[in-house]
Amino acid sequence: MKANIHPKWYPNAKVVCACGNTFTVGSTKEEIRVEICSACHPFFTGQQKFVDTLGRVEKFQKRQQAASQNIVSKRQKKLQKKIEEAKESAQKPKTLKEMLSQK
Repeated sequence: MKANIHPKWYPNAKVVCACGNTFTVGSTKEEIRVEICSACHPFFTGQQKFVDTLGRVEKFQKRQQAASQNIVSKRQKKLQKKIEEAKESAQKPKTLKEMLSQK
């Protein structure tokens, strides 16, 4: 190994999680702060948890809600259009005999 090119190694580096859990590992940093660890990760705990640091989950949920409302309004418009077409076709005579009898 060349001298003075490698970073300092800390065999007892402290890892601090946002949930409060701490443990030690080997690292080139003395202290490491993390947002999620094995004590609070959903894969290990079996509980659903949203890890959201920038509001992405709320943003996604807003988009989903807006899209579902848009779909509902489109469906209502189509249904209204079909109802109007059905009313118009009910008023029109269906046969030539009906057309001649109306006069």
